[in-house]
Amino acid sequence: MESVLVLTHCDEAGATLSKGSLAAIGAGKQLAGRLGSPLAIGIVDEDSEKLAANLPAPGARWLAVSGEAFAQPRFASDAAACAAICRAAQATIILAPQSSRFARVLAAVAHRMNGRIDTHIASMGGAGGLDATRWHYRQRIEAVIRRGSRPWFLLYDGAADASNAAETAPAHIERVAVELPPPRTTVTGMRSPEQAAAGAQGGSPRLGTIRPDAKLLLVAGAGWTKKQPDGKIHTAEAGDLILRFVQVSGASLGSSKSLVDQSGEGNSVLPFLTHLNQVGQTGATPRHRKGLATCCHGEEPHVVGWRFIGERRAVSLDPNCGWTRGKADVVYIADAFQVLARLNSLLGQSRPL
Repeated sequence: MESVLVLTHCDEAGATLSKGSLAAIGAGKQLAGRLGSPLAIGIVDEDSEKLAANLPAPGARWLAVSGEAFAQPRFASDAAACAAICRAAQATIILAPQSSRFARVLAAVAHRMNGRIDTHIASMGGAGGLDATRWHYRQRIEAVIRRGSRPWFLLYDGAADASNAAETAPAHIERVAVELPPPRTTVTGMRSPEQAAAGAQGGSPRLGTIRPDAKLLLVAGAGWTKKQPDGKIHTAEAGDLILRFVQVSGASLGSSKSLVDQSGEGNSVLPFLTHLNQVGQTGATPRHRKGLATCCHGEEPHVVGWRFIGERRAVSLDPNCGWTRGKADVVYIADAFQVLARLNSLLGQSRPL
C-alpha cells in the first residue's frame, strides 16, 4: 500500500507556509485521497509550534524538524532534516515544492533513502497508480512518468492545487530529532546580485525584483534602451520608472534575452537586470496571475515563456507587433515611458512606499 509524505517549509518571513508548500499539500491531499493512502506532512522551520493553530489538511499526520539551525536554507541541515522526516514517516511517495530550498537538497535526500527522484512535476494522475507529468524542451514536449521503485521523490512545480489546502484547523505536530554536525558556515543574511543592483539604483537593497508569489509580472524589453522620439536614449529614466513601478505595485520583474545580453555588448543597459530576470524560450517560465510586457515584440521566444501567465497584456508602439496577432489578451498602442509614468503616479497616490 502506498503512503504519501509532503515536505514543506515556511516563506522568507517565517510566519506561514510558502505558496509552493501549500500547492504541494493540496496536490498531496488529492493524491492520497485518490490512492486511498495515509497522508503525512513534514515541516522544516525554526519554530513549527507557531503554525500549529492554523494548518491545512486536517486529519493528516504532521511531523516537524525545528530549531535555529533550520531557520535559513543550508544544504547540510536541510538534507538531514528532510531525511529524518522521511525515515519517521516511512512514506513510499514523497512530494515537495519545486522551491530553491528543496530543489537544492532533495536529490541528495533521495540518494540517502535509496530512492528515485523526478523534478518539475506539473500534474499527477493515473488510474490505479501514479502517473507524473512534466514538460521538457522549454515546455514544448509533455512526458508522463511512472516508476515501480520506491521511495519516489517528486518536486512539484504546479500551483493550481493550492485551493485544496485552503481548509485549516489546529493540529498536533510530532517533533523529529536530528543530530547535525558542527556547522562550517554561518548565515548572516541573504542578498542576491539583483538586490544589490536595485540598491545601487536608489531602490531598497532588500527589495529585490524577482518575486515568484507576486500577482503581476512586468517584463521589460530592449525597447527601453533604444532611441526615443526625441532621438536620444533615456536609460536612466527607464530604470527609474521600472524600479518605481516594481516598488509601488509589488510586481515581479522579468526581462527579454536581448535586453539582458546588452550588458556584454557594451550598450546602454539597465544595471539592475541579470540573467535571473530573463523570461522566455531561453529563460524562466513564470506562473503569475497577470503579466504586462513593455517594449518587446511578442514573438515566439517571448510567448513560450508566457504560456502559464493567466492574463497577458502588452504595451507597444507597433500596431503590427507579435502581441497584436492574438498572443496577448489586451495590447495598448502607447509609449511605455508615458504609461509607466502615469501608473506610478496613480499607484503612488493610493499606496505609500
